[in-house]
Amino acid sequence: MSTDAPGQRQSPPARRPSPRLRTALDDVPTYTPGRPAASGAVPGWKLSSNENPFPPLPGVLQAVAAASERLQRYPDMACGALTDELATRLNVPAAHIALGTGSSGLLQQLLQITTEPGDEVVLPWRSFESYPIVTRLTGARPIQVPLTTDEAHDLDAMAEAVTHRTRLVLVCTPNNPTGRALHRDKLERFLDRVPTDVLVAVDEAYVEFVRDPACADAVQLYRHRPNVVVLRTFSKAYGLAGLRVGYAVAHQPVATALRKAAVPFGVSTVAHDAAIASLQRTDELKARVEHLVAERTRVRADLLGQGWTVPDSQANFVWLRLGRHTDAFTTACQQAGVAIRPYGEEGVRITIGERQANDIVLTVADAFRRNLPDTAPPLRPRRVPGTPR
Repeated sequence: MSTDAPGQRQSPPARRPSPRLRTALDDVPTYTPGRPAASGAVPGWKLSSNENPFPPLPGVLQAVAAASERLQRYPDMACGALTDELATRLNVPAAHIALGTGSSGLLQQLLQITTEPGDEVVLPWRSFESYPIVTRLTGARPIQVPLTTDEAHDLDAMAEAVTHRTRLVLVCTPNNPTGRALHRDKLERFLDRVPTDVLVAVDEAYVEFVRDPACADAVQLYRHRPNVVVLRTFSKAYGLAGLRVGYAVAHQPVATALRKAAVPFGVSTVAHDAAIASLQRTDELKARVEHLVAERTRVRADLLGQGWTVPDSQANFVWLRLGRHTDAFTTACQQAGVAIRPYGEEGVRITIGERQANDIVLTVADAFRRNLPDTAPPLRPRRVPGTPR
């Protein structure tokens, strides 16, 4: 109760110190999600988050409905049925599989089991935005190695960046956001140069879209390399982005550690059962992926015909390096009703979505290219100071 006399202004409460948080957070940006679809006078299309434009595969909604009747129960923390299904399909021991809340969740678990403050993580850049974020959150230091001039991993430079402080190397193939995928021979030579006590994580979130037969299959490489872990997800090709479920394939010591670091009951019963139902619809999945691959080929060919330089994407998106024109191009697409994903003053990633949305982007790109006041945008990747937003 205040002791001030009636009518007298009350003294402001004493200022209390705020809770002390980790200083490492000062250098960690917030993850930037893809922009939502535009709204207003024009139809809205979202090509900013690498989502699958198709609804869930046949049988998945029924599995989700059945699982929802058990929501009062905790999920199976071991994800036993899904683990067994994956082990059979991949021909790996069940003990070599760890489940998580998407490959992003497994990425966090990887950092937790490998790094301590002062350690280093070697990664390509530009690549998946979460890599430097989760690295800094553990107190480790991200060593960002610029891409080559053709938007691919510079594996020689990455190998040279490995030091006695390196605890983890991240490889993204196909690379997000540039779409380039690594050939098996190059990845094998790189792995031969990495010390066997350094874990190499091969992020294959988009592996189902790869059509180049020379590209690596990391599950085959892991079999004879105990320091390789493979990350995959049901969010992209399988269209379960809203349920958050992914898996890692690694030799038993690594897989066991990943399970230790997992959030208890993180993979919900709904996600677990939906993933199993999706795995059992192989033919329908292949048909949908082939459709998206055909659209990817068409979109890239059209952009090349307009005069753009477009990397050979093996994912469900294409990349345009636009430099200082990035914001203007993003705005032009948004005004036409399509949301795409800009990356600072580097370029844009355009998800392959519905044909109508793809056609709008192609129309915008053609007009934009014709109206550029100077020569083609810069094509050489460059290191961007700090962690990009």
